[in-house]
Amino acid sequence: MRDNRHDSVHLFGAICAARGIGAAIIMPAVNTGAMNEHLQEFSAQVGVGAIALLHLPRYAPELNPMKNVWAYLRSNKLCNLVWDAYDDIVQARAEAWKLLTDSPERKQSIGARKWASVSG
Repeated sequence: MRDNRHDSVHLFGAICAARGIGAAIIMPAVNTGAMNEHLQEFSAQVGVGAIALLHLPRYAPELNPMKNVWAYLRSNKLCNLVWDAYDDIVQARAEAWKLLTDSPERKQSIGARKWASVSG
């Protein structure tokens, strides 16, 4: 018999590898409201004019530095684990993000891309 009950949470995160900063929120669902909350949190962490959007080609995840961040967290903190309760899932996500945010050097080494430098 297979148990199909499950809970999940979603970690919305963004980093600025150049400054070694990042911001994240943990949400119960992926929707427009959650994304708006994430954007507000990230905006509060970076300076005015510090965000520049780079238009990436479709279907090229290797060009998105955040894909490396998620792969790193899955490999080092969130791999092949089962949690007993929803709060345990939330706590695990928070600890995983803390591992990243406690080290500006880690954010820089995982997320930096020479071709993604934007200068004014």
